Amino acid sequence: MKKILILVVTLLLPALSQAHELRPASLSIIQTAAETFDVTWRVPARGDLRLSLNVGLSDDIHASGLPVAQFVGAYYVERWQVSHPAELIGSRIEIEGLAKTMTDALVRISWLDGREQMSRLLPDNPSLTIEALAGTGEVAATYFGLGVEHILLGIDHLLFVLALVVLVSGWRQLVATITAFTLAHSITLALAVLGVVSVPQGPVEAVIALSIVFVAVEILHKLEGRKTLAIRKPWLVAFGFGLLHGLGFAGALSEIGVPEHAIPLSLAVFNLGVEAGQLAFILAVSALMLLLRQMPLVHQWEIRTGHTATVASALPVAYLVGGLAAWWLIDRTIALVV
Repeated sequence: MKKILILVVTLLLPALSQAHELRPASLSIIQTAAETFDVTWRVPARGDLRLSLNVGLSDDIHASGLPVAQFVGAYYVERWQVSHPAELIGSRIEIEGLAKTMTDALVRISWLDGREQMSRLLPDNPSLTIEALAGTGEVAATYFGLGVEHILLGIDHLLFVLALVVLVSGWRQLVATITAFTLAHSITLALAVLGVVSVPQGPVEAVIALSIVFVAVEILHKLEGRKTLAIRKPWLVAFGFGLLHGLGFAGALSEIGVPEHAIPLSLAVFNLGVEAGQLAFILAVSALMLLLRQMPLVHQWEIRTGHTATVASALPVAYLVGGLAAWWLIDRTIALVV
């Protein structure tokens, strides 16, 4: 059985190692003079390939020269200047090509007097009209959606939560463990966004992969009947590694940016979105396990062997999750030294 699992992990690694969370495109428009704005457009890219997304501005917005373009990290970036006699108020912005994708685009506009507008454009709503100031409802909806999206598309964070769910025993221990993880990453997310702590993302991402490997190994220890600290007090491990995962969330949020006039609100609803997505994932996993146990063949197997379906699923989860995380750990560590 173990040899088969190792073979499956080996075959799946090349494909799964390329799985990353979908990062949104982002458009930043910053006022530099009475009628002048600097524009920065960032589109997710891999190598020299980028998403076919472009910025469409209404005719009353005039560009000053052609954009300057370059690939920076995992993004294709364009920069140029525009002018408008009325500070862009009432003008329209459309992200061309967005309706044909499954991603989203963030638009952030900042004026010299401190006003800001923050909007999240989706495939079914790819345009907006510029307002004098974004309302709190728009900011809350934008950052809540980003929080849900980040956790559900962040495969490494989901695998860590999955490993925790498999490791713990009983609902009481699960609630304590997930609460500790939530509390920990909420603390470091807030500290990082507020500028209290600053840690390079490369090492953080590598240690996040290590945390998943650690919990996967602890699942194997539990199946062997050991009583390690992580098995006896999983909430302690969840809290410790949760501090690191919070720094990972902060890295994503720092790329997006937060409106200066609504930092506490943006931070709070983004974190609530993360928790909502995390809870939805845990409920889905729990419902799947419950459904599995109701199947006649599985129920008969439990009676015959004396093992639960949860125990039966722990071994493949440990190997698949741990194998993928180990691959990430190697890949991210190499990226730090190359």
